[in-house]
Amino acid sequence: MKIVFIGCVKSSEAFLKILIDHGFDIVGVVTKKSSSFNSDFCDLSLLCRENKIDYHYVDNINDADSVEYIKEKAPDLIYCFGWSQLIKKEILNIPTKSVVGFHPAELPFNRGRHPVIWALFLGIKQTASTFFLMNEGADTGDIISQELINISYEDNAMSLYNKISDIAKKQIIKFTNEFQNDTLTPKKQNIKLGSSWRKRNVNDGKIDWRMSSLAIYNLVRSLTKPYVGAHFIFDGKEVKIWAVKEIITDKYSNIEPGKVIKCISPNNFYVKAFDNIINVVDCDNVDLLKKGDYLY
Repeated sequence: MKIVFIGCVKSSEAFLKILIDHGFDIVGVVTKKSSSFNSDFCDLSLLCRENKIDYHYVDNINDADSVEYIKEKAPDLIYCFGWSQLIKKEILNIPTKSVVGFHPAELPFNRGRHPVIWALFLGIKQTASTFFLMNEGADTGDIISQELINISYEDNAMSLYNKISDIAKKQIIKFTNEFQNDTLTPKKQNIKLGSSWRKRNVNDGKIDWRMSSLAIYNLVRSLTKPYVGAHFIFDGKEVKIWAVKEIITDKYSNIEPGKVIKCISPNNFYVKAFDNIINVVDCDNVDLLKKGDYLY
């Protein structure tokens, strides 16, 4: 059973490696040399060279040269895990079996963009690792494997990313064997019951200190590495922030949001949120920051 693999992020690398380690026939890999879009970008060519697998660089998966490359490989399956473009009908019709996509959310709910980030920011307690048969819609095809994943208060983007990746690797081996044995049983999505998340922009990552402490905590943990980081403004400059602690107290209820309560170091300080205190424990150095300053 011949597989063409499409991907360009860190999870793509993990998924491709598990397929290689289990001896599946990867006849070609489509990836990118670079990406200004994916903060967790990963060029899969190194893994391909290490394992003597043919690969092809593209910018747009639906370009004619990409379509031709995949056709030449005559795959039974195409796995598209970690690619931010919709695949068009010309490629969907190539494999003898199917094109399989991946979405780290509990489909049919939360289709669309940035599922790990939105789940953490919104404080959702449960997500999923979902694989589905791709069609021309966005995350709307029949589900072939779905495993639920709990999200704890302590989880951040990296820990949830790793949780999902670890579970997804087991799913991939199971359903690839089911494809090989013709024992797969897809399940249709009820799209009418579902929902879809929008694309985020730079303003979605800006901390407004008038937000609740929980909202600020969720925003920071949702955008920490491998993503771009939340940010605030001090002295007219953008400061990236990677980790905070939420301190529940009414001791400073008469203090305005954004006021610096205490400075430990240039990247460890305490700030008043709308309701409680945020202890910034990891951010870009703010060398001139002092008690009594205001962040925006």
